[in-house]
Amino acid sequence: MKSELFSNENMAQQATVAGMTLQNAKSVKYTVNGEMHARQGSMIAFRGNLQFERKGQGIGGMLKRAVTGEGLALMAVRGQGEAWFAHEAANCFIVDIEPGDALTVNGRNVLCFDASLSYEIKAVKGAGMTGGGLFNSVFTGHGKLAVMCEGTPIVIPVSHQQPVYVDTDAVVGWSAHLATSLHRSQSVGSMIRGGSGEAVQLKLEGEGFVIVRPSEAAPHRPAQS
Repeated sequence: MKSELFSNENMAQQATVAGMTLQNAKSVKYTVNGEMHARQGSMIAFRGNLQFERKGQGIGGMLKRAVTGEGLALMAVRGQGEAWFAHEAANCFIVDIEPGDALTVNGRNVLCFDASLSYEIKAVKGAGMTGGGLFNSVFTGHGKLAVMCEGTPIVIPVSHQQPVYVDTDAVVGWSAHLATSLHRSQSVGSMIRGGSGEAVQLKLEGEGFVIVRPSEAAPHRPAQS
């Protein structure tokens, strides 16, 4: 049988290194030897001896997720084998997090990560009771994190001299040490007359970066286990 479908770039090869690698732009391959974590429902194939177990966030984490509609429903993957992860054909990127790093990521943009990374849902300081931007996932430690984004992301440098303002429905993540607050970009009079649709943004100040996607978020849909 012959077809471009069977080209080398589409064929899954035997693993040569342990851990996380990109299978292609839309999926991540993880060679498991022990344990790793992934968003529930994101496994698309596996081979070997692997077990998948729903992972709780603790009472505090589950409460925050219920209040905001955000957060991250996880599963633990244990054993020896290979697994592939993807979500709605979103673009995938691998981030190497080193000791001292701290990355804040919207839960909807997390695909999978090494068990060596610490993960915590934290309130976004200064964000108040805004939908989608109230709680985010903060990753620290040493390991790899796979982040996904609908479309090609934009990484914008943030400096003390030039803060950045982002739509809370478009933001993917940012350097966790940046200061955050809400910024109102239109006047009360403008809002009364119907508004621009861009009334409030998240303001980021300090030294670091922010990642945004080229569209606003679709309504939240709970992950399927």
